[in-house]
Amino acid sequence: MSLTQKDFDQIEELLDEKLEEKLDEKLKNLPTKDEFFSKMDEVMGELKDIREEVTILSDKVSNHEDRIQNLENIHPGITAS
Repeated sequence: MSLTQKDFDQIEELLDEKLEEKLDEKLKNLPTKDEFFSKMDEVMGELKDIREEVTILSDKVSNHEDRIQNLENIHPGITAS
């Protein structure tokens, strides 16, 4: 007995349904587009804050290094313990 076009159509429909079920099952744990972009906005905001803080702190460290260097030049015989 050979398969008819109707049989092929039914097989295709069954496969489509099964694939859709599997795909839905795998995708249900992923965030929506809006959820993803909302979280990325939050993360990028934190990254921006961290970069600004690093810039500020590196400037302060540089300033402290300059002051220490000046003090060492004024009093070359004194060393920190």
